Amino acid sequence: MKERITITLDKNLISQIDKRIDGIGIKNRSQEIELLLAEALGTNIPSKAVLLVGGRGTRLMPLTDKTPKALLEVQGKTITEHLFDLLKKYGIRDAILCVGYLKDKIKERFEDGSKLGINITYIEENEPLGTAGPLKFAKKYLNDSFIASNGDELKNINIPRMFRLHKRKNALATIALTTVDNPSHYGVAKLDGSRIIEFVEKPTNPPSNLINAGFYILEPEVIDMIPNGFAMLEKDVFPELARLGRLRGFPFAGQWFDIGNIERYKIAEKKWNGIAPFEEDEMELG
Repeated sequence: MKERITITLDKNLISQIDKRIDGIGIKNRSQEIELLLAEALGTNIPSKAVLLVGGRGTRLMPLTDKTPKALLEVQGKTITEHLFDLLKKYGIRDAILCVGYLKDKIKERFEDGSKLGINITYIEENEPLGTAGPLKFAKKYLNDSFIASNGDELKNINIPRMFRLHKRKNALATIALTTVDNPSHYGVAKLDGSRIIEFVEKPTNPPSNLINAGFYILEPEVIDMIPNGFAMLEKDVFPELARLGRLRGFPFAGQWFDIGNIERYKIAEKKWNGIAPFEEDEMELG
């Protein structure tokens, strides 16, 4: 619910505001002023993130025989800590870790997160629950828009920009999208503007080269759409949201590496640049 107000500003300040209006993401003074206030008050990003780090990592064996993939290191830092770096870059300090395989090792390594500058809550899976199932157990902690992220990818995403798109389009879920040469191994999105009109998991004939980067902004209502037990966002939730017109896509230009198998893990070790400054050429589709 928005309310109209009248404000008086210095001409030089108005000039600076006008320079930020690009006609695409920011279309007028009112929108830019609202954005600046949201950033100043810290309301332009979700406050919590759910990290899905419970997988067994069978394609990474023997590396994961005794080590959960969440604790595999890239350039001297665990994959999970790289995700923490992304969250902390934008002031997100509350993380819910959904743990399963070798969960005690993860809990022993990170404890409550205070040594890493983050607050960690644990959700324990006694059996595999997929990418959606654990969210049902985290529901009591999620009363507002929240982030959900796979734990076996490295990504550099402008979260405030993604969240701005999510809110402006009244989405129930927004998926970060990246491009790959062969999208048939991933979930693939077909866009109309930013609206995902089709989402297909591992298609034989991909509708585009935009793939699911394993990073989402979700509304709590999405949790109620998840079936009990093992469930996948990609198969059990996103196709229905696309049908309802409530699923959006956010293509981004920052680095992204899938660490699902040993070959890809080695590539990430060589090429990952860490959490870099904001990428000016990230796209924001209307």
